[in-house]
Amino acid sequence: MALWQWGLLLLALVWALQSFGVWLQMRHYSDVFKGITQKFTDGYVGTGAFHGRFLKKGAIAIVVVGPDLIVRRILTMAGRSVFAKFSRHEAFEGMNLDKLRAEPAIFGDKEPGLTSAITQAVAQIDRTRGGEEPSLRESLANAGA
Repeated sequence: MALWQWGLLLLALVWALQSFGVWLQMRHYSDVFKGITQKFTDGYVGTGAFHGRFLKKGAIAIVVVGPDLIVRRILTMAGRSVFAKFSRHEAFEGMNLDKLRAEPAIFGDKEPGLTSAITQAVAQIDRTRGGEEPSLRESLANAGA
C-alpha cells in the first residue's frame, strides 16, 4: 500500500473514533438531562454551553431552579475531550436565582467557560419565565403526547 493510502486509512480510523466518542458524550448528556427532568417536574431548567477553541476548555452547565427561584441543582461539565463527565456542585444549591444572575462567576476567574455557560443557562430560565420558551412541565407534557 502506498503511503497516502495508509494516511487515508489512519484518517478514517481517527474520524470513526471521534464519532464514537461524540456519540458516547451525547448519550451521557441525554441520560443526565432525562434524570433531571424526571426528578424535578416543577420549576425551570436552563442549559448553557461554551464552545472552547484551541487551548480553551469547552463547558456545559445545567441549572435547575424551583418555582420559588431557589437553585435546586447545578451540574457542570468542562474539558477538552469526550471523556468529560458532569459534576454536581452542592455548595451552590439553595442559592437564590437573583444572586446567581448577579454573580455568575461562582467558580472564579479561572473558569471563564463555566461562567459563560451559567450565564446562558440563567438567561434561558429568564426567557422561560417570561413566556418566550415553554416551561419544563409543558415540555414534559408535549414530549409524552
